[in-house]
Amino acid sequence: MKQPGLLQAAFDTLAVPEPVLGELLEGEELGVVPAVDWAWLHRVQLTPVEASRAQGFLQKLEIGESACIAVAEARGGFVLTDDLDARRIASTLGLVVTGTLGVLDQLIQIEILSFDQAEELLAEMIACGYRSPVRSLREIYPGL
Repeated sequence: MKQPGLLQAAFDTLAVPEPVLGELLEGEELGVVPAVDWAWLHRVQLTPVEASRAQGFLQKLEIGESACIAVAEARGGFVLTDDLDARRIASTLGLVVTGTLGVLDQLIQIEILSFDQAEELLAEMIACGYRSPVRSLREIYPGL
């Protein structure tokens, strides 16, 4: 998400496995993720069982998505990802899955962003390379 601070506004708490934090910091170094203070994220260490489960997903997924699914499965959380393979695997396991569009929807619902602001943010993300399944939120909200 182009404005990571909005994640904090969208969710009361958000936990991330350590591999995901590593990916965020790497993204900052590469300039693809804005440098922000991630201290608000609840960091999760994988248990040995979760780490083993995550290893099993590595044939199809990166370490971050693998860890997220393993933790969500073991602890009853949800998975926040736009990775199609990760979404499919998580859904197959019966996990709740959301992504950037779900976050934008949440921000609209809790009135952090207006529909027009969310639409503008999506357009900016697409212009910066985000591969959105929709070109406009109007595809999801046809009456607006």
